[in-house]
Amino acid sequence: MSQQINLFNPKFEKKAHRVSAATSAQALGLLAVGLAALAWYGQRQVAGLQREEAAVKAQLKQREARRDKVLQDFPPRRKDPALEGQLAGAEADRASLRHAADVLASGNLGNTRGYAAYFRAFAQAKVDGVWLTGVSIVGAGNEMGLQGNALHPSQVPAYIASLGRQEVLKGKTFASLDIGQPDTPPAEPGKAAAAPPYVRFSLQSSAVAAAAAAAPAAAEGARR
Repeated sequence: MSQQINLFNPKFEKKAHRVSAATSAQALGLLAVGLAALAWYGQRQVAGLQREEAAVKAQLKQREARRDKVLQDFPPRRKDPALEGQLAGAEADRASLRHAADVLASGNLGNTRGYAAYFRAFAQAKVDGVWLTGVSIVGAGNEMGLQGNALHPSQVPAYIASLGRQEVLKGKTFASLDIGQPDTPPAEPGKAAAAPPYVRFSLQSSAVAAAAAAAPAAAEGARR
């Protein structure tokens, strides 16, 4: 026995979808409208950019015109060789003045304020029975020597202590002190020579001042 079985189902048959001409025309119309809108928007953007470009170019042109006018009214000055020479000379003079001020401040040229303060200190440091006969000051007061007389040798240390209490002499040191009898004056005929009733002292801050003080004494001895 045989029997035919039909498994075909019309629901599963592939159907062809057909688009009508009206639908196609409508779709094409919408596409054309969209493209036209995009083109119009692009043109507007390009036109805006072109306007901005034109405005920037106009501003740039105005600024260049103003710059050219400023350069025309105020041309850049060229370097004047004479002016440069004067400037160099002024700088050299300034450097020389500064160097001179430094030298004066260092005291290498001596005491620029004078020696009045020292002589005032010598006068104020008086001790009864002591008197000065000579003063030598070298340079800015770094070297000095004192020569004088005293009625008794014990009065000389008191005078030195009085000097040390003077403001301008504070910190000064003396390297040598000599105390001795002065030269005996020649006696009159028939009389014995009498020694002077005082001693002579020499107070020196250094060997340099001592040499300076010894030179006049040597000259005086040579004259005798």
